[in-house]
Amino acid sequence: MRPLRIAVLLKTNQGGLWIIPQVEELRRRGHEVVMILPPGAGRLTEELRRSGFEVRDSPFDFRFRPGIETVRGLWRLRQLARRLRLDVLNYHLYASALAARFATVGLPLRRVHMVAGPLYLESRLIRAAERLLWRLDSVTICGTGYTSRLYGALGCPADRRPVKSYGARTAHFAALEGSAGREETRAKARAELGIEEDVFVVIMVAYVYPPRKMVFQGRGIKGHDVLLTAWQAFHELHPRSRLLLVGAGFSPAGEAHRQELVRQFHLDRDDSVSWLTSVADVRDCYRAADVSVSPSLSEGHGAACEASASGVPCIVSDAGGLPETVDETTGWVVPRGDATALGAALRSAYREFVDGDLRTRGERAQRFAIRHFDNRTTAVGVADIVEAACGTTAGRP
Repeated sequence: MRPLRIAVLLKTNQGGLWIIPQVEELRRRGHEVVMILPPGAGRLTEELRRSGFEVRDSPFDFRFRPGIETVRGLWRLRQLARRLRLDVLNYHLYASALAARFATVGLPLRRVHMVAGPLYLESRLIRAAERLLWRLDSVTICGTGYTSRLYGALGCPADRRPVKSYGARTAHFAALEGSAGREETRAKARAELGIEEDVFVVIMVAYVYPPRKMVFQGRGIKGHDVLLTAWQAFHELHPRSRLLLVGAGFSPAGEAHRQELVRQFHLDRDDSVSWLTSVADVRDCYRAADVSVSPSLSEGHGAACEASASGVPCIVSDAGGLPETVDETTGWVVPRGDATALGAALRSAYREFVDGDLRTRGERAQRFAIRHFDNRTTAVGVADIVEAACGTTAGRP
């Protein structure tokens, strides 16, 4: 049994901070971990280098354009993998998966694909391709049970599609104060947002992504339009309520879509809705909230894990892995894209808010998140799967 030489390939150097607990666990076990990311400055690159990880520039730009440059980029990525003498190439996000598979066909290494979200499998064209391409992966670690079932439908056997969540920093989001401390931080957070204590506060934390042509008829995948439609009817019945949206456009196109939502729903004239594009610490927003909403059309586990860990119960759509983040005692599940059903769930949460029962639901949600979605625990499971793919437990104590 020997330590493994592992490279982690990702198409972004800005996002993807969720991989850090995983690579830290692999290093803790004695494995050598190298990161391959797009060149240039980025938050992920900075965090990894600060933690002492080696970061290599990817010679492939993850853009699959027809032409010789794509072939050259993939060949250079293949040469880099050869020079690194890898035992394992671990990759996240679909463009990274395609690059890793094509660049390393025939190389003597194990390919470990970890799936962050199922959006790409919503496309019939990509599902047809994945019916063949998953066979190039030694193992496909599915971030949700939903994703594992999708790969099962494509013919992938159960032992090749284990489920392990990316998890969340539950200790970071969980309130560590006593009840008096929670009340104090809640009052402070609301004061800073200009929200009175008896107001019912709904929060949605999500970047705004532009509509995709291949899925959902050009609608934004996070479901902002669904929530805003439901909100207008809900707030008319319950004027002592506020909606707090947190998240900017993920890209210039995403920001353009966000501005279109502002115009479409007349949010510049609606005092009941506050849209914060950036915050210093999102925990303060959760502390001010009574219920979180994740109305996505496609999703992994999303922000529901963070909200629950913060003690905020969640209303989630039935898209992807979202139903896995709640049970009947911690939250609500509604059909995706159904603003009427979402409005009914908001009214149910409001009744519990008035009766004083919503706080108890939030406490149960917090325990549920800590038990199932702590990223330090899930990172241990991911490392176990990576080692098993190589038939070793070299780093286990």
